[in-house]
This record gives sequence, structure tokens and C-alpha cells, in this order.
Amino acid sequence: MHRRTRTARWSQRAAAIAALTGCALTAQAQSALPGADSITLKQAFDAAWARQPEALALPTRRAAARAQQRAASAWTPEPAAVELSTKTDRLNRNQGVRELEVGIAVPIWLPGERSRSSALADAEEQAVESRASAAQLRVSAAVREAWWQWQRARAEADAARDQLGNAQRIAADVARRLKAGDLARADQHQADGAVATAEAAHVHAQAAVSASSQQLRAGTGLALAVLADARAAAEPEPAGSPAEVDAHAALLDLKDRASVAERSAALTASRARANPELTLAVTRDRGGFGESERQTLTLGLRIPFGGGARHEARHAGAQADAVEAQTLLALERDRLLGGRESARARVDAARAQLAAADRRLQLARESRGFFDKSFRLGETDLPTRLRIELEATDAERQAARSRIELAAAISAWRQALGLIPQ
Repeated sequence: MHRRTRTARWSQRAAAIAALTGCALTAQAQSALPGADSITLKQAFDAAWARQPEALALPTRRAAARAQQRAASAWTPEPAAVELSTKTDRLNRNQGVRELEVGIAVPIWLPGERSRSSALADAEEQAVESRASAAQLRVSAAVREAWWQWQRARAEADAARDQLGNAQRIAADVARRLKAGDLARADQHQADGAVATAEAAHVHAQAAVSASSQQLRAGTGLALAVLADARAAAEPEPAGSPAEVDAHAALLDLKDRASVAERSAALTASRARANPELTLAVTRDRGGFGESERQTLTLGLRIPFGGGARHEARHAGAQADAVEAQTLLALERDRLLGGRESARARVDAARAQLAAADRRLQLARESRGFFDKSFRLGETDLPTRLRIELEATDAERQAARSRIELAAAISAWRQALGLIPQ
């Protein structure tokens, strides 16, 4: 019996030590989370961009562009080739005839090909950077959309939680007055019904928060524990005059693509035929047994014929790519101009809506205070008190939603200007 008691005590101590150790490890893990106390939109964007294929492939693309530049500045369009050949009559007559030839074939640049290849390599290097910037902008658009949708859901959940707390407080007050005989049981049913309605709205809002947080987590890879402490700080409004639309990352990407297509068409035009080859060979031969070996030097030039229909097909395809890129550039420019104006108008409308929502919230809070005091004194009935509470809660929800909408509108404006989260 005494041994069992001692064993139970040791088990309880071990369990307590394990619990304390687990709490310490949990606290240490939470403190190790990067920025878990103040996750911002910029950090969410950085996390999302780090997972993108474009970001992972960017160093390799840059290395490829630099290699293409080195190839364009080389002395030859293609590496030189060594030619080896030998001739003997050992298999048939075996009279000692022997010939050995060693040569090198060097491709030669076509007229204008080297300069156009260098121009194309420079354009491709610039296109790598602009393509990455455009990809960042596309990622920022997706992150911003998921971020502010999540913030809307959180604001709705906060409003639903406040509504539930107020309804429970009113229901408790009604129950107290019911026991005192000041109110009827029907009033208690109305108060309990308001609590049930608030509970359903709170559960629905929590489900919306969970769904939106999972969507944001899928895009950024951040843990839910980190996202739970995120801040809904609004992005700053663009300072000064907006940047020119031609500086937009999407337009720069299309412009660089058009430049690559144009320079590729120019290079294709200069490659009407395959590259000529300059051949230098040394030959040693003898006519038979007993004869001395002779050595000769051969210098040759190989000039291919024109490409014909194959060249015309390549050149036409390159020109079509250039025309398509220029057309896309013009269309995208018009679309971005319209998007900038629309985003600015949305910000102005959201700011006016927030001002109206704040005025309504102030009046609703004052009315709530008046009617709450009147209800406690028995001068106002319960349906009126519940209606005033519902109006105040709706005003708080609208004000919170308006603040989120203004922040989202400013974020969309920055997106339309081609600015990534900062």
C-alpha cells in the first residue's frame, strides 16, 4: 500500500515535470518564429515570393544571360572543330601509300551577326530582370487579395464577438430583473434569442476566418500560429505624384519582351545562311615504300548557300513575335491607365464611406448609452433596447469594415501603380 502511494507520487511529479518541460519548449518554439509578434503584409509577400518558381529560377536565368553575353562577344559564333583523317592502302595493295591530315575548322561571323547577337544578349539580360519584377507584381496582387480578404473576415469576427458579449450581458441583466419580478419570461426568451443569433453569427464569422487564413497560408507558407498575430496596418499612400505608367513592371516586362523579339528578328535576318568556315589543315603523305614523306598546307573556305524557305520561315516567325509583343504592350498600357484611375477613385470613395461610418458609429454609441441607462431604469422596453444594440453593433461592424476597405483600396492603388508591399 505504501509502495503504491509512493509510485503514484512519483508519477504525478514526472507528469508535472513533463508538463513544465512541454510548456517551456512550446514557449521557446513560439519565440523562435520569425516576427511572430508583428507579421505584416510585406513579410507575407516576402514569404510568398520566396516560394515562387520564378524566384528560385532567377539566379540560374541570370547566369544563363551572362553566359549568352560571353558567347556573343566571342571571336567565333561556334566553337572551332578539329578534323583528323588518314589514308592508307594496307588493306588492299599494301604498297606503302599513306596520308595523314590534321586540320582545324573555325566558324566565321556573318556580316552584322556578332553585333546583333550582342544586342540580343543585352536585351535578354534586361528581360530576365523585368520578368522577375513582373512576377513579383503578380505575386503581390495575389497576396494582397488574400491578405485583405483575411482582414475583412477578422474584422467581421471581432464584430460578431462583441455582439455576442453585449447580447450575453443584456441577457444576464434580463435574468436578474426577471428574478426580481421587473420583467416577464417573454423578455427572457427575447434576450436568449438574441444571444443565440449572436452565437450563430460568431460561429459563421470564425468559419470565414479559418477559410481565409487557410487560403493565405497556402499562398505564403506561413504557419497559422504566425498569422494569428498579424497586424492589419494599412500601406502608406503613394507619396508625391504617381510614377509614369511606362515605369510599371508589367509594361517593362512587355517592353523588354518586345525588344528581345525585335532584336531576335534582326539577328534572324542576318542569318540568311549557315556560318562560313575557315579551314587550315596540314597533310603528310608518301606514295609508297622507300619514298620520302611530303608535307603540305591547306587553307580552305566553306561558304554555305542561302537558307531559302527555311530562313524565310524563321524570319517571319520572329517578326510575328515582335508584332505581337508590341500590340500586347499597347493594350496593357491602356489597361493600366484605366486601372490607375479606377483605383484612385476607389480610394476616394472608401475614405468618404469611412467618414460617414465613423459619424454613424459615434451617434450609435451615444444612443446605446442613453437607452442602456433608460432600460436599467425601466423607462425603455426590451425590444427597443435590443434594436438599439443591434444598430450599434451594425454601426461598429460597418466602421470596422470601412477601415479595412480603405486600407484595401490604398493597397489596390499601390498595386495599380506597380508598387510591391513595403
